[in-house]
Amino acid sequence: MTDIQVTYDEAANAAYIYFDPGPPGAKVAHMYSCDPIEAGMINIDFDEDGRIIGVEVLAADAKLPQSLIDQAQRIGIDRT
Repeated sequence: MTDIQVTYDEAANAAYIYFDPGPPGAKVAHMYSCDPIEAGMINIDFDEDGRIIGVEVLAADAKLPQSLIDQAQRIGIDRT
C-alpha cells in the first residue's frame, strides 16, 4: 500500500490528503466538488487519466478524525 501524505492549514481549517502525486510536474486535470449535509466541502482531484490523486477537506476539524489532523504536516503557518 502506498503511504499517503496529509497537510493541514490551521488558518483555513483545510486539509489535503495526497493519494498519489503522479509524475513530476503533474497537475490536477479535474475536480469534483462534494457538498455534504453538514457545513464544509470536500473536493476530489483527478489526474488526466481519471485517477484520484487527492482529496481536499474544508472545515477539516468537523470532518476528519483529530488524530489525522494532529499527524498532518502543517502548512500556511508564518514562522517568522
